[in-house]
Amino acid sequence: MMHNTSSTSGGVRVQVRGLRKSYGNQEVLKGLDFEVEPGEIFVIMGPSGSGKSVLLRHLIGLETPDAGEILIEGEPIGAPEVMARHRMAMVFQSGALLQSLTVGENVGLYLTEHRLKSPEEIARVVAEKLEAVGLKDTAHKMPGDLSGGMKKRVAIARALVIEPQLILYDEPTSELDPLSAVAIGEEMLNLQRRIQVTSLVVSHDRDLAFNIADRIALIHEGRLLAVDRPAAIRNHADPVVQHFLQAGLKPNDRKDAS
Repeated sequence: MMHNTSSTSGGVRVQVRGLRKSYGNQEVLKGLDFEVEPGEIFVIMGPSGSGKSVLLRHLIGLETPDAGEILIEGEPIGAPEVMARHRMAMVFQSGALLQSLTVGENVGLYLTEHRLKSPEEIARVVAEKLEAVGLKDTAHKMPGDLSGGMKKRVAIARALVIEPQLILYDEPTSELDPLSAVAIGEEMLNLQRRIQVTSLVVSHDRDLAFNIADRIALIHEGRLLAVDRPAAIRNHADPVVQHFLQAGLKPNDRKDAS
């Protein structure tokens, strides 16, 4: 699937160069090299224990590599001023909503805590972002009143508040029913089309990856097996790649594919 990734994009370029990380004598990341284009939806997949989560923690600045670097628009990611200048938002696997706050308070939390806008302006922004993810008139609700899919949408709305140039998604469709998972994927595509944000997605969801990705990276045991467009990944010759893709299929799909 091809999306518009022109150079006029509001997204940023992300470069991962020679990234290595060990814990004790266990090497988890073994020299990762890849580049994410501005405005691209880039999905990172791989089996459990492949290094995806460790890579994600490096991308959001929670870990420092033993070797290599991550650059945003050519600048090292670790510096706070770089993180601030190239606005980055994170959509956590759980949604990470504060249960004691309303949906609107959750979405507007960053603006409220940093006193960046007046209460009236924050309410307007919150309403706008909730409407953008299909949750108009939900600001007064509590997180406990929402379905899993709605909570993910609220988390995306909260990320949009900072007008991000890069959104990182951690397993955005985990624990969702198939219809909700499809809806979240469509939401991510809509955002990419509308604001040209760069989206970096870590996911086990094979259907999501093939439906939304401009390119897919497959990680196995801390190394990149393949980085390519979905059609090329689907037909990749590497037996480890094919094993992972087949293992991701439901029994009925596997029967249909054979």
